[in-house]
Amino acid sequence: MQTTLQVLTHPLLAPLRHGFFTRKGGASSGLFAGLNCGRGSSDQAGIVAVNRARVAEAMGVAPDRLATVHQTHSARALTLHPGDDPAAICRTEADAIVTAVHGVAIAVLAADCQPVLLADPQAGVIGAAHAGWKGTLDGILDATVAAMRDLGADNIRAVIGPCISQRAYEVGDDFMDRFLAEDPDAGRFFAGGPNGRPMFDLPGFGLHRLRELGVEAEWSGHCTYSDPDRFFSYRRSTHQGQADYGRLISAITL
Repeated sequence: MQTTLQVLTHPLLAPLRHGFFTRKGGASSGLFAGLNCGRGSSDQAGIVAVNRARVAEAMGVAPDRLATVHQTHSARALTLHPGDDPAAICRTEADAIVTAVHGVAIAVLAADCQPVLLADPQAGVIGAAHAGWKGTLDGILDATVAAMRDLGADNIRAVIGPCISQRAYEVGDDFMDRFLAEDPDAGRFFAGGPNGRPMFDLPGFGLHRLRELGVEAEWSGHCTYSDPDRFFSYRRSTHQGQADYGRLISAITL
């Protein structure tokens, strides 16, 4: 069984310990082969716990100090305060976590949606956001940045990790119309596809929202759909008629 984790990092978030974990190095098998960290998947709970423990070790924290939330594609950012139990917030519905607490790794799960890690190293404030198209449109990145600024961050950097790229993200006209109703200039995030349907640039839209908020931001450039050896993908699993899919984890710590 392969136990060596493959973790992607980005210089924009240095010197903080962080990582966009690929599916490499996990204990799961079958559809979930690799590092499936999704408690909401139908994978064995004990195996998911093993995978999450490996992530915690890589982040330099105990397993009960790896904090995730119950993600619902919302625009809610949760602030983890001193004295809060990182393990207990897993039942809280939110799609981002921010904190200035040391010794805690905050993390989000994704399988095509954008995992976004944010930091102001000088202020000692970090954030992690799960930003699918709905959450991004509704303001999850805005809420995350606002919560970080409430903790004293004023020079925030952000990296969008592996997510579905425009070349793999075919959508309907009604999907595009929803964006255009919010912003008539949003058409620049859509292009014509091979089937005559719009192709949506999710990371391009995420970068736009972050930069509008005054955040220095980059995308890792990795497409989850197009690289099955390294990444889980909800859309790819759906297209292949699979019953479920694994979830990738991305984490950051002070």
